[in-house]
Amino acid sequence: MLEIAEMISPVPSPIWKLAKQAGVDVAVGGLPVDDVASGEAPWDYAPLLRMKEQYEAAGFKLAVIEARPPLNLAKRGLPGRDEEIATVCTLLENMGKLGVPVWCYEWMTDFNWLRTNLSTPSRGGSVVTSFDSADVPDDPMELGPISEEELWINLGYFLNKVLPVAEKANVKLAMHPDDPPLSPIRGVGRIMRSVENFRRLLDLHPSLMNGITLCQGNFTLMTEDLPGVIRELGDKIFFVHFRDVKGTPSHFEETWHDAGKTNMLACMRAYRDIGFNGVLRPDHVPTVEGDSNDNAGYSAFGRLYAIGYIRGLRQAVYAE
Repeated sequence: MLEIAEMISPVPSPIWKLAKQAGVDVAVGGLPVDDVASGEAPWDYAPLLRMKEQYEAAGFKLAVIEARPPLNLAKRGLPGRDEEIATVCTLLENMGKLGVPVWCYEWMTDFNWLRTNLSTPSRGGSVVTSFDSADVPDDPMELGPISEEELWINLGYFLNKVLPVAEKANVKLAMHPDDPPLSPIRGVGRIMRSVENFRRLLDLHPSLMNGITLCQGNFTLMTEDLPGVIRELGDKIFFVHFRDVKGTPSHFEETWHDAGKTNMLACMRAYRDIGFNGVLRPDHVPTVEGDSNDNAGYSAFGRLYAIGYIRGLRQAVYAE
């Protein structure tokens, strides 16, 4: 059965207790921040070990690391990329030694997930994040344009270097889709933006460790049949972000888990049917009354609603 997890920052916060109180025992972690001694890097063995032990002391199993060393030179194929790739190899080797089985990464160049409004009104006065391509500035990025084909070439180079290390370490690489799944943005190509392109990713290096973070909020903007895509991708799904949106790739907003465009019950059934036994976590929740929107999409109270909704779906589907 799939495991419900939560994104737990390496720095202790109220989420640590709230997640446990909501019945979550699995952590999706970042990279160490405060517990890195002089001469250590966050991807070195000792700080990763200390971070894992801290999670375990709080009652969490660390199942996924969803943070990356700097990778923009590698994505752009610029001098210094081999040094960046070497840090990823070090991270994967140490994750293998520590028994952390999944690394979530992405191939979004120059900037990560993008929103144009962090406080769009939603149900009952809650607020969500949203995106409108008409509100994106036209000015180019500092490093200039880059084509989709260049990104594919650079991704192939990266995978050829890191997948042999991942195979030896027994750590799965789970590619997150571009958010939004739209290309180009400010002259920068985006390649992980369609189901077809994810098929190309899997064909690029047919390794057992080469797979997907199925972020539903992005994938549901790529297809009208998300449960069918889940069944097609099957055992190449290594990690799931269980969330929803409404709209199109160029104009959408996040939603409550029960108010988006996706049949979430059908998706949960699809994960059951493919035998998915990995980690699934909520993502990008509304900010509700009494909570702060300082970290938009990750308010504490919104996460509690999401966890409860997902636990209810899982209980119902697996009892069928």
